[in-house]
Amino acid sequence: MNNGMDAVEDYNTEIDFSEVAKGGVAKVIKTPINAYEDWLNLPLLELESAAAMQRELNHLEHLLNLVDGQAPVIMTIFSPLTTADKLSKGPLAEHLVQDEAGYIHQALDKIAQSTAALAQRAIELGAAGIYFASQMSSYDKMREEVYAEYGVPYDLKVLEGAQAGWFNAIHAHGDDIMFNLVKDYPVHVFNWHVWESLPELKEGIDYTGKCVMGGIARMDITHNNRNPLRHQIYRSITESGGKNLILTPGCGIRHPFEEDTIRYLQKVKSETEALLNK
Repeated sequence: MNNGMDAVEDYNTEIDFSEVAKGGVAKVIKTPINAYEDWLNLPLLELESAAAMQRELNHLEHLLNLVDGQAPVIMTIFSPLTTADKLSKGPLAEHLVQDEAGYIHQALDKIAQSTAALAQRAIELGAAGIYFASQMSSYDKMREEVYAEYGVPYDLKVLEGAQAGWFNAIHAHGDDIMFNLVKDYPVHVFNWHVWESLPELKEGIDYTGKCVMGGIARMDITHNNRNPLRHQIYRSITESGGKNLILTPGCGIRHPFEEDTIRYLQKVKSETEALLNK
């Protein structure tokens, strides 16, 4: 799993990672985007000379060698609008309102080009696909019509770069996702914060027609909340009938968490599957 800021590192940013080990998130503390006009000068990153992207590809190649074909490996790739939001350090919504000159469209097209190249290269190296993380396709971030204009076209450009993958997944991040807008994206697996935000699990399976990845609330893993974890696993497996489901957390697990909690999840999963097979 890439760090949450790898997509912006090559844009001459400065990032503070100190809170990650304590359960927090990385923060951009220096960025070239400080005003709307700065979007016009955002460079087009070339994959061969982008140090952070090359680092992540090197890590991917090392992991693929270690796994040696025993399991599929997918690489986290952030949506262009997610990358733009991180670059702006927050005021992206204000900049979008100002975008009569189309500077953000130009910037997003550049971001999408380099991100698509990264996705394509990851699959060429042997990744089964990408984990396409969309952190802005949520109603608490922007209006649906804004995402339809500034999110969807550039998302699809990146997914086109990943089209050779056989295990592409979308991660729709947030508490109020734009499900209708992203449910038909050309991916094989749909992932969101199941039981923390709508739709419910069976609803997601039915409406997407895809395999769902999720079913466990990640913060309950971090806090070792065993009764909620057991209930989530039981409900996920029984509602899906054990089909079209990859049982996972809805998002990355926050530090610190205990290894025994992961063993507990495995135990409950096995027990629940045994109940279904009686």
